[in-house]
Amino acid sequence: MLASASPRRRELLASLGLTFDVEPADVDETVLPGEGPAELVARLAAAKAAVVGARRPAGLVLAADTTVVVDGEVINKPPTPADNADYLRRLSGTVHDVYTGHALRLGDRREDVVVRTRVRFRPLSEAEVAWYVASGEGVDKAGGYAIQGRGAALVAAIEGCYTNVVGLSLPTVVEAARRLGVPLV
Repeated sequence: MLASASPRRRELLASLGLTFDVEPADVDETVLPGEGPAELVARLAAAKAAVVGARRPAGLVLAADTTVVVDGEVINKPPTPADNADYLRRLSGTVHDVYTGHALRLGDRREDVVVRTRVRFRPLSEAEVAWYVASGEGVDKAGGYAIQGRGAALVAAIEGCYTNVVGLSLPTVVEAARRLGVPLV
């Protein structure tokens, strides 16, 4: 059971040849005072897994939450195209971190793992920022870009797990499920 409405997470799991149901969990995603990015994504993923796990206690439940951190500030999904442009300007020519919290539940057993990937953007011109914002691709993505789409042209390098930047670290999910006794591959 995938406790997420994200089409990217659905595509990543499907790429492994898995059959699964999708049941999103509605949780308050407000950042708590003093909460760091790793704690934030861990808490939100666990909350989503708990909601769906309570409805589906017999099966494996996977939930995740992703955020981007630049200069110590959490930036999630840009609410407007103007915000998307501002996010891209902040990321331009810098290194930022992508954190994804992964929460797996099988009955009363659980595996919780946070993965961090470092991403370096190349310097972007105003024309490139405008081009990307006009595509609309970044509006519903943490950090305002999609590395698996046109956003790949913005990224100079990554250090860590590529699929984590997309929204779900497949190696992490496979290993966590294995520890719960569920082989996914």
